[in-house]
Amino acid sequence: MTNRSDQRQQLRARRRALNDSERLQRSETLCRQLSRQPLFRSSHKIAAYLPADGEIETQPLIELAWRLKKQVYLPVLAPFLDNRLWFARFEPDTRLVSNRYGIAEPELIHRQRIAPHALDIVLAPLVGFDRNGNRLGMGGGFYDRSFTHLLNRKHWRKPRLIGLAYDFQLIPRLPVQPWDVPLTAVATDSDWYRFR
Repeated sequence: MTNRSDQRQQLRARRRALNDSERLQRSETLCRQLSRQPLFRSSHKIAAYLPADGEIETQPLIELAWRLKKQVYLPVLAPFLDNRLWFARFEPDTRLVSNRYGIAEPELIHRQRIAPHALDIVLAPLVGFDRNGNRLGMGGGFYDRSFTHLLNRKHWRKPRLIGLAYDFQLIPRLPVQPWDVPLTAVATDSDWYRFR
């Protein structure tokens, strides 16, 4: 795989090829693995996502976070900012609506919104990643634009970005752009990668 577009296309096809049973089994294994990590255990404000396009299922992690009395947030497309995310509180009774991409997100209530830098960890979807913590997303730049403050790590330490992936999403090397925000770690269905 040579360029980002080809990598993205091939990896998306591979994860979509998993059947529901296999996807859930791998997600539950990942959940058990991540739940043992100090980074997850010590976090109180956690952003997750609702899966689309064959992404790792996050429901086991979200339910675990609720049982541990953690606050869970989901990304919401910012209505007035191009390709940026807001994060809204997500509870069992939160009303969900479809955004312009057909992805479920909380119906935005402004008082339930949190600033990205106030989150402890962000469980981020990805298409691919490498051993240096570089993330290949869907191509819209939403996470990079929303967490650009992390590129200046002298002043900003939070949130920690944790990618959730299947093992096969590890690729040898990703080309890096100056605006790419690196991951702190990646949890897969069989491993834990800590980068910084």
